[in-house]
Amino acid sequence: MPAVVPGLVHLLNDRVDLLRGKRVGLICNASTITPGFDHAADLFAEHGEFELVRLFGPEHGLRGDAQDMISVDGDTRDSRTGLPVWSLYGRDEASLWPPASKLVDLDVLVFDIQDIGARYYTYVYTMAHAMEVAGEVGLPVIVCDRPNPIGGVEVEGNIVQDGFRSFVGRFPLPNRHGMTAGELANFFVAECDIACDVTVLRADGWERDMPFSSTGLPWVQPSPNMPTVDVALVYPGMCFFEGTLLSEGRGQTRPFEVVGAPYVDGHAWAVETTRELTAAGYEGFALRPLVFQPTFHKHAGLACGGIQLHITDAMAIRPVMIATALMKTCWRLWPDAAKWRTERYEFVEKPIAIDLLGGSESLRHEVEADVPLRQIQERWDDESAGFREARERYLLY
Repeated sequence: MPAVVPGLVHLLNDRVDLLRGKRVGLICNASTITPGFDHAADLFAEHGEFELVRLFGPEHGLRGDAQDMISVDGDTRDSRTGLPVWSLYGRDEASLWPPASKLVDLDVLVFDIQDIGARYYTYVYTMAHAMEVAGEVGLPVIVCDRPNPIGGVEVEGNIVQDGFRSFVGRFPLPNRHGMTAGELANFFVAECDIACDVTVLRADGWERDMPFSSTGLPWVQPSPNMPTVDVALVYPGMCFFEGTLLSEGRGQTRPFEVVGAPYVDGHAWAVETTRELTAAGYEGFALRPLVFQPTFHKHAGLACGGIQLHITDAMAIRPVMIATALMKTCWRLWPDAAKWRTERYEFVEKPIAIDLLGGSESLRHEVEADVPLRQIQERWDDESAGFREARERYLLY
């Protein structure tokens, strides 16, 4: 038995009364497994005490095969169970909410997907959108909780400001929020005016400072570019590079740990950034120069100079500030070559991607103006103070 028992196991073993005799919908993806690697869709479909009626797939699809920002067909069949699948990531923003018609014939809706603790990771907004519509039609929601794989202690970054809300920042969360999906479900109901009957089934045995390796749970990548827990830990900062024209490492084996572009001298970048971060008191990391060649996505087929972000102390590392420092020094070293991404991003034309990811225009301006790191940190701390206080009311562990 693993040290941590996820909510899915409790639902099937101890709380099947919540499903007994009911018509059930399930929001899931490849990460929705038991510690024994059994997928919830298969277990639900074979269960004799309730009827699994419909599956719902988030971004990247039900079985996790679609790349980022690739729309998934709306109404299909799951090849394994034969059940209908409704996509919650289609061709327009409206597809991010389930139609009421897909919920009214259900008695209960279950959500179980591994989140990674960063505000840009879209699955918790898929959960929230489903809760909104479920509340409107009077459908109860069960959230099967799982550990936050990057820990539940540290909070990093600013708060998304009005005018910059999107599918990578729908609600006022910091870049690294330090909460589980179940805790966020309760937060969304109480703090974000989502009227829904929600039951959260805890991940028993999890502690907020517990490394994922100590949970005893298998890591199944919840999206195609989230292969390891180390990648998850750096993602709250390194995802900023989606808002630039630098490669964030998609198309090679260590996405988000690796970043660069054809014009970058990785050694100069690593030295300059390490010097600035160390002077400001940040630690727990090493920046290793490298050259990589993405097989797809930005700069596909081109040799990119860059760095790999290595974690030397998982408790001390502050990935949001490290990524900010990397952007600052990149714009400092190559001011004519460094560019922001300006095309449509997560269904939004404007604001541009970096402003959606940064939660406002402030980060972009601070990078361009080379504002000192500690000054940026102070802004973040001021903006997130209210969240930090409110967050305490919803912590389950």
